[in-house]
Amino acid sequence: MASNATLVGSIPEVIDSDKQKKSIFQRLVPSSYSVERRLLFKIDVSVLIFASLGYFIKNLDQSNVSSAYFAGMREDLSMYGNQLVHLSSCWAAGYVVGQVPSNLLLTRVSPRYVIPVLELAWGLATLGTFAVKNVHQLFAIRFLVGLFESGFYPGMHFILGSWYTPRELAKRAVAFGIAGTIGSASSSFLQVATYKTLNGVHGLAGWRWLMIIDASITFPIALLGFFCLPDLPYNAKPTIVLNQDDIALACDRMRAIGRKETEPWSREKLRRIFSSWYIWILPIEYVLCANGGISSPLQYWLKSFNSHPPPVPGKHFSVTQIQLLPHPATVIGIICAFTFACISDGPLKGRRYPIVYYSAMIHLILNTVWLSMPLYKNIPAHFAYFYLTAISGPAGALILNWITEITGVDTELRALCIALSNDLATVVGAIAPNFVWKTTDFPRAEKGYHYSLGMS
Repeated sequence: MASNATLVGSIPEVIDSDKQKKSIFQRLVPSSYSVERRLLFKIDVSVLIFASLGYFIKNLDQSNVSSAYFAGMREDLSMYGNQLVHLSSCWAAGYVVGQVPSNLLLTRVSPRYVIPVLELAWGLATLGTFAVKNVHQLFAIRFLVGLFESGFYPGMHFILGSWYTPRELAKRAVAFGIAGTIGSASSSFLQVATYKTLNGVHGLAGWRWLMIIDASITFPIALLGFFCLPDLPYNAKPTIVLNQDDIALACDRMRAIGRKETEPWSREKLRRIFSSWYIWILPIEYVLCANGGISSPLQYWLKSFNSHPPPVPGKHFSVTQIQLLPHPATVIGIICAFTFACISDGPLKGRRYPIVYYSAMIHLILNTVWLSMPLYKNIPAHFAYFYLTAISGPAGALILNWITEITGVDTELRALCIALSNDLATVVGAIAPNFVWKTTDFPRAEKGYHYSLGMS
């Protein structure tokens, strides 16, 4: 199989899109682009915009339970102990079950049907969350949300890798990831807004209204996918955005970097896949990265000031502050992630490993700092630390890009490695918190931070 360096080196000069930008006018007016630049614009419109909107709403629906937990759900459903962590585990169990089958399904069934159908299904499950009466019902419905969401993230990484070259992919993959980050952050804003304006309306608590609002946003985005999401290039048909000439050029671009068409399954193909090092090593790399990151305890730390007796007399934080104070870190993270992605695609010429090494080193440093900080002394320094945790870069997305690029000569292997990497990372991420990231251990979470140090 071709190496990453071989694939990157095989890209024709014309594919280096950064060198094709000649003026501000050409950047703003698609008709003035080269043919390939016009194609990239169309792919961004049909693939990237839907991917970003879908990931935004996926993360909004995924994180709404955490937002609701800090805004009344815990009291309404009489939750206690580590049940918030158990909820995450239920979601992860469903997420694990569906990833590999859905990603392999994308190699045989049009993405414009697979992805939007999954999105409609998790929208319905999210809507059903507003009606739960106890935590056991919530456990069951979170499993369904995880099951239906499972195909989106690895599936969209597979689809993005089917349309973009290594000099274009990191920026798009990180833009896609940033949309998810914004979705997670927006859950807090929505929860604050619903808590203030809808709490108690028609007898429903504000956190229940959050579920209804999230679902109402999900459905139209899912319907959009049926119209704009294309097939994979080699078997794509013209859409309202991409014509036949666009598809032909897209296929030529993929051939230039070694991305192959789908192949029938056979005993020889299975032997080739499972005897290669890719299937055994690449997922482990992603597991280490995904579980070695920093789990910011900021909301737990803020909420701990409201304990009785208070750790700092006279100091407390409101529900609104607990929801909104973490967001400067989100802004910092977005800026850093996109900057590193541009560096990886541009000056680093498609290389991913320098950013991955940098992220690991930052995690080592910041985790060590947290373990040495007194918990309630020098509060401004704590805020500075929490906001600095966002500078680690987009290592996870870049590892998936790397997996896409070095397995591109076998479409089924590529789909399997992407899904299996995310799947195993989810398995570890679902099991480990029950032992090392216990809700009752926050905000210090000493075991979790030592665990993160080891993974980094």
